[in-house]
Amino acid sequence: MIIDAWAQHPTLRHARDPIFASLLRWNKTEPPTEEIPLAMTVAAMDAAKIDKSLLSAWQAPGRDMISNDEVASFVEVYPDRFVGVGSVDISKPMAAVREIRRCVEVLGFKAIRVLPWLSDSPPTDPRFYPIYVACCEVNVPFCTQIGHTGPLMSSEVGRPIYLDRVALDFPELVIVGGHIGYPWTDEAIAVATKHENIYIDTSAYTIARYPEALVQYMRGHGAKKVLFGTNYPMIMPQKALENFGRLKLSDTNKELFLSGNAKRVFRL
Repeated sequence: MIIDAWAQHPTLRHARDPIFASLLRWNKTEPPTEEIPLAMTVAAMDAAKIDKSLLSAWQAPGRDMISNDEVASFVEVYPDRFVGVGSVDISKPMAAVREIRRCVEVLGFKAIRVLPWLSDSPPTDPRFYPIYVACCEVNVPFCTQIGHTGPLMSSEVGRPIYLDRVALDFPELVIVGGHIGYPWTDEAIAVATKHENIYIDTSAYTIARYPEALVQYMRGHGAKKVLFGTNYPMIMPQKALENFGRLKLSDTNKELFLSGNAKRVFRL
């Protein structure tokens, strides 16, 4: 079984948002001109033998790029393939708390994701703290981005070391840091090793680009700490899994990485 811990089915307004211009330039692609069929995302999963994808909403300050209700509608069409991940605007803390409860209790989502660079605020910003309380209360992981940003926004707010302070203040909070944490992968490994409830996912990186330190961590004492992710559609699932054999994981560690850790962390 394979579970993709970080994916999104983009709306047209998400795919065409100017914030992604740098990514389009790197990938030498043009933004779509019409909505992407949901079946196309499922087909991409099928091509890579991915059983389930955690589809995330995208809430930027003041605007829904992919709304929570849109994600819920995607999950409704393919309930056996998609798992919902909500998002909220930290600039409106009380509304965010209410929305987290709705995401979990009404929409059935399994996690909440907020990207620090969208508000240019590190995870230690006080506006995040009501979000952490709400996640603890409804018992879902808080997912975030760690490492440098592809969009031309500040990368510093993605330093993994910020999560050390968060985990000290909220030891009950399960935290999943996506995108490996590069160029601070050692920081990511350090905080994941230190704190029982911090995890790393490999989204936005192909296996050929995994830092060697992370690969060694996955083979050894970090086997239960790293989750497979793609960041689809930025990286297609098949591309994300190319060269899987070069990881040289044991059968046990392979199962943990591809699905076991995600099942446990997201309570799937």
